[in-house]
Amino acid sequence: MSRDPYELLGVKKDATQKDIQSAFRKLAKKLHPDLNPGDKKAEDRFKEISAAYELLSDEEKRGRFDRGEIDMTGAEQAPRHYYRDYASAGNAGNPYHNSAGYADFGESDDIFSSFFSRRTRGGDFHAQGQNRQYSMEVDFLDAVNGTKTQIRLPDGPALDLQIPPGTRDGQTLRLRGKGEAGIGGGRPGDALVEIRVRPHRFYVRDGDDIRFDLPITLREAVLGGKVRAPTPSGPVNLTLPPHSNTGKVLRLKGKGVPKKDGSAGDIYISLKIVLPNGPDEQLTDFMTGWTAGDEQDPRKGMGE
Repeated sequence: MSRDPYELLGVKKDATQKDIQSAFRKLAKKLHPDLNPGDKKAEDRFKEISAAYELLSDEEKRGRFDRGEIDMTGAEQAPRHYYRDYASAGNAGNPYHNSAGYADFGESDDIFSSFFSRRTRGGDFHAQGQNRQYSMEVDFLDAVNGTKTQIRLPDGPALDLQIPPGTRDGQTLRLRGKGEAGIGGGRPGDALVEIRVRPHRFYVRDGDDIRFDLPITLREAVLGGKVRAPTPSGPVNLTLPPHSNTGKVLRLKGKGVPKKDGSAGDIYISLKIVLPNGPDEQLTDFMTGWTAGDEQDPRKGMGE
């Protein structure tokens, strides 16, 4: 066996902990005994890289090794029990069952982490099934308000899927146990469904808020009053202040996207004055005689 843990893992002496972890993970995926049953050479190599990783992943031991104070075996290391010893003795202190040594792989690599969690004290082989990735489109209002729908898997039955209120574009929903079947009694994987939200024809989501333009007539803009305005949860009566200009923004508090804490964002409504379709003689006559309009310069300050 090589006396150099860096050489065993294929990394340089100035390698970062992330480099060391990545190198060990890559080698372990190829050499783990569960993937090479009966292959003595692979088993021995796995023992070597495990010992190397055990040394280099400990900053204190790594420093002492680099300074020549300990060798590859590590004078102050606890006795190491190799894979076959663990399979027969079920020793909780075995390096292949050490949560401190391998916990950092659990979140980032489902396949790899299952190697270190699927072997019971009785030596039975259990493997968690693989997750399956899917995607589906939902309407804007269904994502905001929440809904229950179905997704039909390519090689399986239709499954009920609950779209929670406030679901975001790109959010992944998990259907536990709907992935690949487990091995040896291991639990099945999950179905991971990525949600794609279709754009709405006038609503625009801004975080937990919703924004949209509301067309109003010239009369409504000048005189103000009550107008009907849509919201994702249903229409509301909106009070327009007199002399409301295009671009004026009104706020409906708590009418936006639902949040997990039970509250909701707001709706911001931008007013947009719309003239009648086609010529209106009465309006034309009024504007012709409205001399005060000649004194208004809405483009003042914009330059020539």
